[in-house]
Amino acid sequence: MKAFVLAAAALIAATGLEACGEREQVIVYKQGKYQGKPDSKPWDNDPAASLYTSSKWTKGDQTSWENAIRTRNLYQNEMTRAK
Repeated sequence: MKAFVLAAAALIAATGLEACGEREQVIVYKQGKYQGKPDSKPWDNDPAASLYTSSKWTKGDQTSWENAIRTRNLYQNEMTRAK
């Protein structure tokens, strides 16, 4: 009986120490290959429906997107809003 308790205690201790160990976490990268999501141009996205902005632009039109950003920046300028 004493041998069984001693064996059980050793098994619990070994399991506890194993749980505290850290496995090696290495990511294998392929040289020259980007594995993430490719980025798109900001003007290629649809204008998001937001409660906080009213800027609209035409999807795919860089000039309309830049005008929308410029207008949004003007509304965020306190000096412009105070006049």
